[in-house]
Amino acid sequence: MNATRDQRIEQALFRGGSLTLDNPAYCHAVRTITEVLVQTDLAPEDLTARALGMKDGPASAAILAREGGVAAGLAEFAFLLGGHGVEISFEKQDGDVIRPGDTLLRAEGSEMKLLSLERVGLNLLQRLSGIATASRCLQERAQRRSPTTRIVGTRKTPWGLLDKRALHLGNGGTHRLGLGDAIVIKNNHLALLASREEDAAPMAIEKAWKFRAESAFIEVEVRGEAAARAAAQTFRRLQEDASEQYPCLLMLDNMSPAEIAAILGILRREGLWDHALIEASGGISESNVEGYADCGVDAISIGALTHSARALDICQRIS
Repeated sequence: MNATRDQRIEQALFRGGSLTLDNPAYCHAVRTITEVLVQTDLAPEDLTARALGMKDGPASAAILAREGGVAAGLAEFAFLLGGHGVEISFEKQDGDVIRPGDTLLRAEGSEMKLLSLERVGLNLLQRLSGIATASRCLQERAQRRSPTTRIVGTRKTPWGLLDKRALHLGNGGTHRLGLGDAIVIKNNHLALLASREEDAAPMAIEKAWKFRAESAFIEVEVRGEAAARAAAQTFRRLQEDASEQYPCLLMLDNMSPAEIAAILGILRREGLWDHALIEASGGISESNVEGYADCGVDAISIGALTHSARALDICQRIS
C-alpha cells in the first residue's frame, strides 16, 4: 500500500523517538556535553561555597517552572545529577505541558552538589524546554492554517542531538540527525557540479539515488522554478523506473509564499506532485510562518528554533 504524504514526511523528518538515554549514541552525546559544561563551570572549584563555609550535609531541592510551556530535558537533568550521587523524583515528564508554579522534579543529595550543579542543570532544562515550547507553539499555529503542514528543525543545533530531542518533545520534526543518516544536497554542493542550478540538481539526484539504501531520505535545495521542476522530474523518473516509493524532498529555499505557491501549482499541473515532498526553508520565523503554511507545503524548517532558542524560566529552590 502506498504511504500517504504525511506518512512519508514522518518517515523522513520525524525520527526523534530514537533519542533516549537507552540509545548509546544519544547517551554519549548527553554525557559529553554535560561533562564539559560541569568541568568548565567548576574549574577549579566553587569558590563561593568555600568562602561561605558551606558544609556537605544533606539537602533537598525543588525545580520549579516560573512560566508555562513544554517540559524537556528532565531525563537529561536526572542523568547529570544522578551521576553525582543526587537522587531525583519526577513530578512531571518530558513532553508535559507545564504551568507557572508547577514542580517539575525534586532532588535529594549533598548541599554542595545541589549548589555546584545548579547552573548547568538549569541551563539544560531551560534551553531544551524553550526549544520544545517554541516548536509546539509554531506547530499549532501552522496547523491551524494547514492541517498537513509540519514544523521541523535544521542542523543549526549548538547542542546537537539534545536540541533534536527537544524538537521532538515539542511535536516538531528532527530533520537529519547528522550528516551520516540522510542525503541533503545544498546550494554549495550544486555549485560544484554545474553553473546552472537546473542542470546541477538532476545530476546530483542521479548520483545520490545510488545511495538511497543508506539514507533515510534524499533532499535537494533549489532556489528557482526551473530547478524545482527539473529536480521533481528527476525524482519522478527514478521512482517510476525503480518501481518503489522513497522519501524524496524538494527544499524551496529563500522564496516568498507567493513564489512557493506558484511552484506547487506547476508540480500539480505537470503530474509531479506525488513524487516530491515539499519543504519551505530560509528566513521563516514566528512572524511569517502562517503565510508559508497557507501554501500547503509538507514541512517548514526553521533554524531559529534551535540557533536562537529562548530559555524557559525555570528555577531551583533549596531547603
